[in-house]
This record gives sequence, structure tokens and C-alpha cells, in this order.
Amino acid sequence: MQASIASLPINSEVLIETSQAWEALDDQQEWTEFSDRVAIDPKDDRWTSQVMVGGMRCTACGFSVEAVLRAVPGVLEAQVNPASRRARIVWVSTVTKPSVWFEACAAAGYPLLPASPTSVHGENARELRTALWRWLVSGLCMMQVMMYAYPAYIARPGEMSSDALELLRWASWVLTLPVMLFCCGPFFRSAWRDVRAGRISMELPVAFGVAITFAVSTAATFDPNGSWGQEVYFDSLTMFVFFLLTGRWLEAKLKTRTAGALDALLHRLPDSVERLSGDERWQRVSPRRLVVGDIVRVWPGEAFPADGLLVDGDTSADEALLSGESRPVPRGRGDRVLAGSHNISAPVKMRVERVGAETRFANIVRLMERAALEKPRLARLADRFAYPFLWGVLVSAAVAAALWWSDGPGKALMVAVSVLVVTCPCALSLATPAAMLASAGALARAGVLTANLQSLETLASVDTVVFDKTGTLTTDTPRLERVYCRQGLLPGDALEIGAALGSLSLHPAARALVNAWSAQFRNPPQWELSGTLEMAGQGVQASRRRANSNFSPNREIKTRLGSATFCTVQPLQIDGMQIHLTDDQGWMASFVLSENLRADAAQAVAALKRQGISVRMLSGDQDASARRAAARAGIAAVQGECTPEEKLNVLWRLQAEGRRVAMIGDGLNDGPSLARADASFAFGESVPMSRAKADFVVLGDELIKIPDAIAQARRTLQVIRQNLAWAAGYNAICVPVAIVGWLPAWLAGLGMAASSLAVLLNASRLALARQAKA
Repeated sequence: MQASIASLPINSEVLIETSQAWEALDDQQEWTEFSDRVAIDPKDDRWTSQVMVGGMRCTACGFSVEAVLRAVPGVLEAQVNPASRRARIVWVSTVTKPSVWFEACAAAGYPLLPASPTSVHGENARELRTALWRWLVSGLCMMQVMMYAYPAYIARPGEMSSDALELLRWASWVLTLPVMLFCCGPFFRSAWRDVRAGRISMELPVAFGVAITFAVSTAATFDPNGSWGQEVYFDSLTMFVFFLLTGRWLEAKLKTRTAGALDALLHRLPDSVERLSGDERWQRVSPRRLVVGDIVRVWPGEAFPADGLLVDGDTSADEALLSGESRPVPRGRGDRVLAGSHNISAPVKMRVERVGAETRFANIVRLMERAALEKPRLARLADRFAYPFLWGVLVSAAVAAALWWSDGPGKALMVAVSVLVVTCPCALSLATPAAMLASAGALARAGVLTANLQSLETLASVDTVVFDKTGTLTTDTPRLERVYCRQGLLPGDALEIGAALGSLSLHPAARALVNAWSAQFRNPPQWELSGTLEMAGQGVQASRRRANSNFSPNREIKTRLGSATFCTVQPLQIDGMQIHLTDDQGWMASFVLSENLRADAAQAVAALKRQGISVRMLSGDQDASARRAAARAGIAAVQGECTPEEKLNVLWRLQAEGRRVAMIGDGLNDGPSLARADASFAFGESVPMSRAKADFVVLGDELIKIPDAIAQARRTLQVIRQNLAWAAGYNAICVPVAIVGWLPAWLAGLGMAASSLAVLLNASRLALARQAKA
């Protein structure tokens, strides 16, 4: 079998710059490694691909990549996040192929790399290693140039001969060459690419500044008595490049940390795993070659390659990034394990049940990849401001040069260089995405997945939280307590019919019947169902007939399972959660369920109230049952017997009053309410994440994560405001100082690097605060 290009640990330049590699990506087996169908229908030709983008240095680069991709016929949509350097591309496979848009981006100077675990990790490591070498070379050359420049600074008139001074200048010029040719290479390549394409990016002012400084200093070195003057600025140039590369390298490290939760998830699957072959031998294979039913052996320290069932051995597993459980959980024979979780204690054997895109791991990664590409409103605002600001930088530099030209072209150009360098809006572009990614990564490590980065901004302003009851405030699945049947129907038969219909729904009440049947009987219910229809939050109906029945006639019977309203029966006059069963003859049975409040429900509600948030509960259960559960949780505002439409009406009324509402539900039955709320959380382990309409998905069963997430969102918005204020204030102060000639080029470079670094360090506090709390 041909090796997957997306998983080979090879250099991205080799991958992207060869037409053979591009053509290999046109094989559907290859592009599915970094692509998913837009729709479940196999006839749908639309695909969504996740790729890494090389050569991006700023927000303007993101605009350029999007423009190049959208110009390719067959590409429907392109989203690029410069902070995470990721792109999401929606394309039609019958019109275009990956090789076409890979080649288009490479021709524009932005090579693409499939966003697979190995390739992304290898590309990041290579770029950091190259950046470190550039930084080391610039630092070494800077120290030597400063050593040669120092005598000229301290020498008194007449103490140094012109020959000695000229020799020192020539030595400085030679030592500056490696800085220009090697260390500044990315700046010049990016600037030249932009000039050829007729666009502007943040690298252009930097490249102009460096080139002008070197040109002026070179002219003074070759012709000390020429019109450019006798001053050389090799020390300022090398110092500026060193400070700039210092900031860039630290910036890259911090970006890796802020987006670390996604990378940590991407790297959790093993490169290979031992699979039991047909001849009873263990063979090492790629996890991509696993199929449902395979038996694999996982050693301590290895990650489970797929979702499956343990068939031999007892161990403990680290599921922190997958289920929200921070401590290792025991897993024995018959227990299920998740792809991406780590085996800790002992070797075990597992039977594969779900692979690839069907695993919980894949769903989590898709959610986080989507979040990494989202551009929040504040980020889009900063992006729109940054692009025209770049033109303002160039115009300001030209004006400064014109004002100082009478003092000599050398002096005028150096003032222009200072303006070019100090006003680069890198900090402005990083202010919002850096904070958002750091916060999303911190939340992911705490067990809250962010599906929409914009919602972090919205969540910070929430003043009302609305809880669903069943599966949210209470535990995921209730317990069957009693069964009431009509005359002539046995409780076991009623439970069998209820479990058969319950298997069609993900509602916790329906799952309770399935669990009760499975606990008593090994075989599934012997009913064939057809004409299935589920009304979200109300119930499910289907036509049933006995499976493998020899009796005639074996007619179909229309049956309903759900609420009293859905089944058109009167509820039982007893306490407790109820679910009813009816057929053509009317009422068949009623099941009384008991449910337990989550252990930290009262603690979470109290924490929300301390944050100044109003807490409410809406439930489809009986009003009395809902009020009892709410009272135990400390919630005063309660409304029971709500249909999904009534829940929507309550949210509309609250929003009409000017409230900012967050909805906490089970992610499926509360879909309309989750979509309507300003911010929403899908809660509970039974959430089908690929179908959840929520902005956040909570892993595990801890409600306290809700107030923690709101507090984190508020801290995030505060950090964003600090970053934007810093970036704007820095430019407002430094631009006039540079124009009047008080800011040398090296100090401008230090200020530029420090401003970007300050923004990233401030954003990284969001991740550090969560780690300290943990």
C-alpha cells in the first residue's frame, strides 16, 4: 500500500515544491487524511480540507492566501487564521483537486502542508530550529560589529587614524553580510513576493528599513566623502535584526504554547500499533489500517489508536483531554477506551469498535480545528485596521524623510527607517487572536471545547444562565424505578417495547429504558421498527412488529414513547420523572424514573450567582419535579412542562429585556434553544459532538466548568482590551518620537519586537492562570 503523504515526516519544501507530490495528493485516499466531506451523503462532492500555511508573517499574508485560494475554480470558501497559520478550504472534487490549489499557493509564495499530526509537528520543529539558527548568527555578528564600532564611539578627535577607522568599517560591513543574506532572508523573500503580487504586508516596512540602512552604510563605507555622509549604521542594523529575531523566535514559541491544546490532541495518536494478524502473530501497522473488529495490543505509555473494548488485561488510562477527567481512570476487561487516551499501567488487548472520523477523538479535533480558524469580531476589526495602517506607515516614513532631507540624505533615510520599523502593526494584529487561542487552549485542557471563538467575547458579557434539567443539572442517565402497565401487559413486555423505541433516541429518559433492559437481558428487544419519527424533547414514534415471528397475522402496531403530552395521556399523580408508552389502543405503560442531581450542581449555581449572573431552569418534566430539583440546586426561577418552542419563547423574552443569555443543555434535544442563545454549552457525556449546535462542549460531568469558563471569558476580554490599548498607545507615542529623529533604528527594532512580545506574554497569562488553578 502506498504511504500517505500527509503522514510522512518530510520537509515541507520537498513536499510542496514537487509536482509529483501535488499529483499524489489528488488520490482520494491521500486527501482524506486532511479532508472531510461537507455532507454525509457520499454523492456530495464538497470537501473541507485543513492545511498549514507556510510563509505567513502577518495578517495581510492571511488576506493574500485567501485571495489566491478563492481565485481557484472549484474552491468555494477559504478561511485563514494568521495566528495559528491554519487554513480551512471548502472545494468541489469534481471541479478541482488539491494539487491545483497547492500549486497556486506555492506560486504565490505560501506553500501548503496537510494538517496531519506528523507533518505539522515536523514543520513547526523545522521552522523553530531555523529561526534559532538565524537568531544565533545575528547575535554573534552583532557582538562582533559592536566590538568594532565601540572604538569609534569612545575615541577622541585625532586618536584614530582614518585608515584604522576605515578598516573597522570594512570589518563591520563583512560581518553584516551574513545577517543580510541569511538572517534577513525571510524578510526580503516575503517583501519581494508582495511587491511582485502588488500587495503589502508587515514584512515590507521591515525589509525596506533593513535594505535602506545597509545601503546607506555601504555607501558611506565605499565612499566616505560621498553625498551619503560618513556615518555608518552597521551596529544599529545588526542590533535591530537581533532584537527582531529574538522577538520572532519567542513569538513562535508562545504561539505554539497558546495553540498547544490542539497540537497536543493532534499528536496523541500513535504512529504505529500492534495488530493480531490472521496467523496469530502480532504485526506493527499504521492506525489508518485498522478496521472495526481488529484486535490490537497497547503497551504502557502508548496511546489507544481507536475507540474500542478491552478484551484482556486491566490498566488505567489518561483521558484528560478527551473526557475532562484529570486523574487516570481504571479500565478493565469489558470497559471501553477512547482513541487518543494513554495506557498507563499494563499491556492490554482491545477490540476496535470505531476508527478514523467516527471516533470521539476525531470529533474533538474537528471542533478545535474549526475554532482555531474562527476570527472573532475584535480580530476582524483589528485586521481591517491593520491593512490601511501599513499604507500609513509607508506614507509617514516618506514624509519623515522629506522633512529631514535638508540635513542630508543619510540622516533623512535613517529617520525614515526608524518610522518604518517602529510603526509595524504586528502587535495590533496579534492582540486579539493570541488571547483567544490561549484561552481556547486553556479551556480545552480543562475539559471545555470551544467550537466558536467569537463566543468567548459574547460569553464574557453573559448576565443570565438558563439550565436544562435532565442530563444537565441531573446525571446523564436516570434510573428506572417503577413500571405501571395496563391490564394484560406484563412489565417485562412493556419494558421490551419501551427499550426498542428508546434505542432510537439519545434522550436520557429513553436511554434509561435501554439500560434497564440490557441489565436484565442479554439479547436486544425482539421488535422490528419502521417509520421512525422523533420529536426533539417530546418523544419518538414508530411502527413495530415482532421479529422472526411465525404467527400470522404479524401486523404493524403504531407506538409512541415520550411525554404525557406527546402520547396524549394523563400523567401519573405521583412524584418523579415519567415517560409513557401508547399504541393504537391507547395507554400501555408508564415508566417512573429517578434521577440524581450532579454532585457539584449547587456549587456551580452558587459560583454563577457570585459572578452576578441570574440563574434559571427550564425543563420539559412535570413542574413539581422540576421545582424540587431546582430547589436542591439553589435555583429560584423555574419553569416546568416546557416544550422546545416554549423554551425558545422564554429565551426571546429574556433577550428582549436586554439580557445576554447562555443556555446549558444536552446538545441535541435543546438544539433550537442552544442556537438561539447568545452563548451555549452542550453538556453531558452523551453529546453527539458532530451534531451539537453549541458554542462550547463540556467534556466530563462537572458543572463547575460552566462558571469557570465564564470567568475565563471575562479574563480573556480584559486581556484583549489591554493588548489593543497597548498596541495603540505604543504607536501613538513612538511615531512622533521617530519622526522628530529621537529614536535610532536599533531602538525602534527593540520597541517593535518588545511590543509584539508584550502582547503574547500578556495573552499567555490566560493559559498560565488555568494551569496554576489546576
